[in-house]
Amino acid sequence: MEGGQTRAVAPSYCGWSIFNTFCCCLPLGIAAIIFSHKVNAANEHGDTVSAADASSTAKTLNIMASICGIIFLAIFLYYEFSGQPKH
Repeated sequence: MEGGQTRAVAPSYCGWSIFNTFCCCLPLGIAAIIFSHKVNAANEHGDTVSAADASSTAKTLNIMASICGIIFLAIFLYYEFSGQPKH
């Protein structure tokens, strides 16, 4: 940037994407990692529109993966502690 101008940098949500990949929902986490990488690449090239779009997609994928993880955990805990005999 010239003249001391600054540009907005879109968040990549990379850490959240990695967490979701390992702990919540593998397919959505991998997709979120891919979009997080696109955010980083667009930020490096100064393409703020593409970075913001990829950032929004990564955030949406991470939210969906987190919700899936919570649902899977609730189902697992229900069946684990429901008192039904194990075979």
